[in-house]
Amino acid sequence: MRERLSICFLRHSSRWKTMSSSPVEPVDLLDLKLLPAWVKEPAKERIYEHASGGEDDRRSRAPNRFRRDRAPRSRESKMSRESQNGRDGRARGRNHGDQRKVFRAIAPAEITVRFLPHSSAFESVVAQIKSASVAYSIFALARLFLEKPERYDVRLTAKAESPVYQLGENGAISPDRDFLERNAFRFAREDFYKIDITQSDPIKGNFSNVACCRLSGTLLGPTNHHNYQPQLRSLYEQRFSRRMSFAEYQRQIEIVNDPALIERWKEEARTVTTYTTLRDETPSTFASAAEAERHFRSNYLPGLVRSVEEVNIDGVLSRGLPDRALNRAIEDAWTGETRSPSNMMQELAARCRQAGLNVFRHRRGRLFVSPIRIRAFVHEQGGVSPSVNAILEAVAATPGINRKELAEKLVLDLSIEDAESRKLALASDLRWLISEGHLIEFNDTSLDLPRKKMNQAQASDSPIQNREPETNIALAHSPTTLSAGSESPPS
Repeated sequence: MRERLSICFLRHSSRWKTMSSSPVEPVDLLDLKLLPAWVKEPAKERIYEHASGGEDDRRSRAPNRFRRDRAPRSRESKMSRESQNGRDGRARGRNHGDQRKVFRAIAPAEITVRFLPHSSAFESVVAQIKSASVAYSIFALARLFLEKPERYDVRLTAKAESPVYQLGENGAISPDRDFLERNAFRFAREDFYKIDITQSDPIKGNFSNVACCRLSGTLLGPTNHHNYQPQLRSLYEQRFSRRMSFAEYQRQIEIVNDPALIERWKEEARTVTTYTTLRDETPSTFASAAEAERHFRSNYLPGLVRSVEEVNIDGVLSRGLPDRALNRAIEDAWTGETRSPSNMMQELAARCRQAGLNVFRHRRGRLFVSPIRIRAFVHEQGGVSPSVNAILEAVAATPGINRKELAEKLVLDLSIEDAESRKLALASDLRWLISEGHLIEFNDTSLDLPRKKMNQAQASDSPIQNREPETNIALAHSPTTLSAGSESPPS
């Protein structure tokens, strides 16, 4: 029993450690070699998943319009459900509807949400790109970074007149200061107190009933027990204070006379949780959460909440923020960014240039990244071997041709020995053309020549002019609109 309760307590308390704790799972590094055709096939859009939790979390998940896999409910089933709920159920529905209106009113409309590539995943991608000579679509890269939360970070930027509030340096965040102060002990108690769970002596006495919370199934104890009121208030503050008043919550308490439930409460009530301070020279120990919270509010909470205009959070942690309004804002931003990842593309293009990679435009003006500087080969002005000229003419005539198709087209009517020699020469010429940037090989194995506009811009020997096409690709950081240099998703 002690072990089970300890695990349960840690699971519920650790959900609110939004900033200071790192993800349990290791970072999912992108393996580009396992994705041979992703330039042509963008990643599938995935529904933003919420972290699983208690009753309060289940009720705060996204509306059904974001859960596309759920079948629409029929009108008959809805009418049947309303008739079963009765008048009380409809009244509770109206109350919850009022809560939803309040929730929309306090939605953080002044907060800008931007998604950034996670450093570890980005470093892995850069290493893989530099290890080969192929080009990758930045549009497809952006989609892949957004596909899993382990691959991106979330940057929240607020205005000076309406900042975001945070508990300490790495604690929970919310645009609502009152929400943070009201739940500060629950979010930060593990940073200030050592929590010990022990078993006390069996509870003595005869009890004829026990109070039970209908919403969570928690046994609160007999109404005449000295710990009943503190338990009731604590459960309400922790899980239901954000969506109903205390008087409304009291109507959800049921008094039952089941001897089995009374015995179960006696066994659960034996569990004693103590809180010992971690930051005091002389540690103090408190026998209940209520006493520890009073100490926390008197000694630690003043000055703990600070206002910030910009904060970065991990992608995994961003999916389980305790503030529902902020969590919803991130979800909406993620949905829009997944459809058109212009901001992530801007970040990737800028960081790729900083990492020494080359960003260029190709295929209807789309952005690609390569370890090689792409430049046209003006073969009319120089001596070109017949084999190199044949490769350039074949690729120009059939853009998107791959190595196998090119070999079948150029190696014809030759004996076995001559064919093998010709293939080796062809492979050598291809390697040279690709390594010099005169021929582009994409990661889906297709081959193509640089764009004609690039040919004209790079015909000059001036190094400044040669860099102009790449410099003009730099995009303005706009969190909401596609800039002139952004790439639109395929239709």
